[in-house]
Amino acid sequence: MTTSLHRNLAELRPGERAIVTGIAATCPDGERRRLMELGFFPGTEVEATLESPLGDPVAYRVRQMTIALRRRQAELIKVQRD
Repeated sequence: MTTSLHRNLAELRPGERAIVTGIAATCPDGERRRLMELGFFPGTEVEATLESPLGDPVAYRVRQMTIALRRRQAELIKVQRD
């Protein structure tokens, strides 16, 4: 039996994958649009690929693109991991 873990994207470590479940309701509309333009849609697989030495920003692989996000931005993206 597997247990699904709901968390935010900032909690993934390099090499971990998850599925986007949504964007936090507290996310400002302009930033929500920008994240969606970058490919962070519900159902999309995302992988943490590289963390900077100080832990911010982190690079994520989304839809065959590598995108760097600040921790504050990544905390707005909700994910589910098996």
